[in-house]
Amino acid sequence: MRVPTYKLQQLAIYTTLLTGGGIGTMYYLMQKKFVNSEFHRLALARLEMSSDAMDSLGAPPLKVHNIHLTDRDNRIDQHTAKMKIPVTGSKTGGYLYTISTKNAPTNGWQLKVATLKLREGQIFNLLDTPDQPSAPAQGHMET
Repeated sequence: MRVPTYKLQQLAIYTTLLTGGGIGTMYYLMQKKFVNSEFHRLALARLEMSSDAMDSLGAPPLKVHNIHLTDRDNRIDQHTAKMKIPVTGSKTGGYLYTISTKNAPTNGWQLKVATLKLREGQIFNLLDTPDQPSAPAQGHMET
């Protein structure tokens, strides 16, 4: 039995559209899950409490962008969440590096590391005394 070429072309087009739509939906749902997570909210709340960091960004308004799902700095398992959250303000942007661990008795997340690194190289340790930027460091943040 022969299948006409136009039928094969239609099948290829529909398969491509369905696959692309499925991948787009999966990406959107994963981003939504990260944004609604407790460890993500804790990190952003800590950033918003630091007036020096917010002033350096030029925020408000603070714009939080989607995380890069393929970035190796974004790893989440049952007990630890390590994220690199892109943020921008009206002056500049940068990355909010966070590490959170799950507290077994309460089953809640606890922020262990919250560091804002701006494009210009200025670094704010958000868990130290508020409004105190740490000395600029070179290179990639390793934990």
